[in-house]
Amino acid sequence: MAQKHPACAQDPRHVQQLLLCSQEAKKFAYCPYSHFPVGAALLTRNGKIFSGCNVENACYPLGICAERTAIQKAVSEGYKDFRAIAIASDLQDDFISPCGACRQVMREFGTNWTVYMTKPDGTYIARTVQELLPASFGPEDLQKMQ
Repeated sequence: MAQKHPACAQDPRHVQQLLLCSQEAKKFAYCPYSHFPVGAALLTRNGKIFSGCNVENACYPLGICAERTAIQKAVSEGYKDFRAIAIASDLQDDFISPCGACRQVMREFGTNWTVYMTKPDGTYIARTVQELLPASFGPEDLQKMQ
């Protein structure tokens, strides 16, 4: 059963579509070192979905997470206004949570959009970017120096 969070509720059809897209994206993960596949599905303000998976590299720091892959795909096609992102992994006992770098990249595009952290059984918890990265630094902070 899905858990709702009132501040970041989305249309249930969009949520289910995002969950399925994130699970599908996970199948394409390139993770020969960690063996930890992750998929993400990003919903733009106008309803377009971009998927992404983690892509590892033998030079470990050069790998990229699924969430950032999806965001970079969207931005590279001109989309910068997001409503939600769903993240999927094979973790059975815990909801998959975005790493700190992904939280900061999400923050670049606003604080009031939803992050659905899932389990393989389809359950999820929803939080806003603000809830995942409180007291954050963002683009508007750079304007304070001018």
